[in-house]
Amino acid sequence: MKEQQSHRFERGTDGPKVIVAGLDGSDSSMRAAAYAAGLARRQNAVLALVYVQPVMAAGTALGVPAGDITGEVAKELAAEIRAATERFGDTWDVRWEFHTFRGDAYNGLVTAADELKADAVVVGASESAGHRFVGSVAVRLVKAGRWPVTVVP
Repeated sequence: MKEQQSHRFERGTDGPKVIVAGLDGSDSSMRAAAYAAGLARRQNAVLALVYVQPVMAAGTALGVPAGDITGEVAKELAAEIRAATERFGDTWDVRWEFHTFRGDAYNGLVTAADELKADAVVVGASESAGHRFVGSVAVRLVKAGRWPVTVVP
């Protein structure tokens, strides 16, 4: 007998319904968001742009409220996305949502993809040299094997 694997939701031939794109303001994440927007437009999927607010213990030790800093980054990213959608108008006809999660980038994106029932995840390639040793968020997402992951350079 052939053992059947259980799936949490269907990834059928109709294409993705939700595409999650990790966004942190870096050039590679902005390219990833643009790529994901094109995918979402062509597939008529919802583009879920996700910013993971890092836990900043060092900043709070200096008396700077971490929530204020990361909250400002989230507001700036959301404003930049809104401006881009207004600037491109009908050309960028994509249904999109902006979400923020707290924690480290990998776990935040995993949580986002699970909660939003993502059919695909798009992230930018790491711009940090240290990730050659400990592994980038993109590599960890691919190794998790839970969604198709596209890494945009």
